[in-house]
Amino acid sequence: MSVPRAPERQWVPLDDRGLAYGDGLFETVLVRDGQPLLWDQHMTRLARGCQVLGFPLPSRDELDRLPGQAGPGLRILKLILTRGSGGRGYLPPASSLPRLRWQVMAFSPQPLRWRDGVRVRHCRLRLGIQPLLAGLKHLNRLENVLARAEWSDPDLADGVLCNSDGWLVESTCMNLFWQREGRLETPLLDDCGVAGTLRAELLAHLAVSEVKATPDVLAGAEAVWLVNSVQGVWPLARLDDAEGGSLATWPIGRAHRHFQAVAHDLLGYPVGFAE
Repeated sequence: MSVPRAPERQWVPLDDRGLAYGDGLFETVLVRDGQPLLWDQHMTRLARGCQVLGFPLPSRDELDRLPGQAGPGLRILKLILTRGSGGRGYLPPASSLPRLRWQVMAFSPQPLRWRDGVRVRHCRLRLGIQPLLAGLKHLNRLENVLARAEWSDPDLADGVLCNSDGWLVESTCMNLFWQREGRLETPLLDDCGVAGTLRAELLAHLAVSEVKATPDVLAGAEAVWLVNSVQGVWPLARLDDAEGGSLATWPIGRAHRHFQAVAHDLLGYPVGFAE
């Protein structure tokens, strides 16, 4: 079955500020049979990003029409919203005309990672601190690109990132949760990092503390998970240091599955096995 795509004339001019400066935002939305998952949470984050960056959000009616273009099955809708063109150098125009681009892509999750867990490593790169942009899914992602370039081993699913002060933040593309002494915790994202939509829902549904924690916390945790609104929940089966040495391993047990069940219910995914 062919996958619907965005209109062909979605070219972006060279003076687009998103292309030139990363002056914009994006959202990656899981869509099942034309229905977007966690859509209100994605729109809330997009609206907050527009408020912080200081340009107008497209009308909700315009945005709400897009998931219906995805068609049947499981799809990814990617939205990119830039400030548009104009201004002088870094100085933005006094009145912005934002440019919205979107694309629909076929998607299949990775159920073996749900079931068996994943191997993850610590990254050498440290995220810069910028509280004004903390939580936003903005287009400036060079730190994530450089962190992801640290390894090529296909057995490594992701890398854990700290900020320049040494506090845990996230992985290169997912949020981070762990259980310590029976308590669920996740990094406090007050100075950098992306506040994921699934993370927001888990904070609403479960008793989770947002904390500042050093990376050694993970090796001593009873369970660790990576989560996002597209892939769902990957339990950690092994954690490595930045040189590939094993720091900790976990059997995937009841605690892993309970947390996964709550998250996957929000996305329509099963727990730990293929559909």
